[in-house]
Amino acid sequence: MRLVEYALRGGWRVLAGRSDEDNERLSLEVAQPNDWWFHVRGMPGSHVVLQVPAGEEPDRATLRRAAAIAAYHSKAREAGVVPVSCTRARNVRKPRGAPAGTVEIDKEIVLKVRPAPGEPAGKPPADTD
Repeated sequence: MRLVEYALRGGWRVLAGRSDEDNERLSLEVAQPNDWWFHVRGMPGSHVVLQVPAGEEPDRATLRRAAAIAAYHSKAREAGVVPVSCTRARNVRKPRGAPAGTVEIDKEIVLKVRPAPGEPAGKPPADTD
């Protein structure tokens, strides 16, 4: 499995899949129930997971930053403002017989963000949003 890993301010970690198979494993095996899951609405793109440590809750800015990374890892990378679906990972499931990387979600929240890359993990996160 090949994932792209990003570090956000506050010690948050974001993971993005690179293929349909990566997306499926990330969404259904790696993501913990309380993690946040993101995908750009209505077009192909990576599944993105914001890992949530036990007892922590991301603020809205952290959710928007993860959504911007999801938009960046999609066919909407060059677009202006992009709608990104997000939900807790526990609300993500694979429909029976669906191809790799295909999921359904419940309790969707839509964040409208501009696509933006994250800081690769291992580098100190930038202080810009």
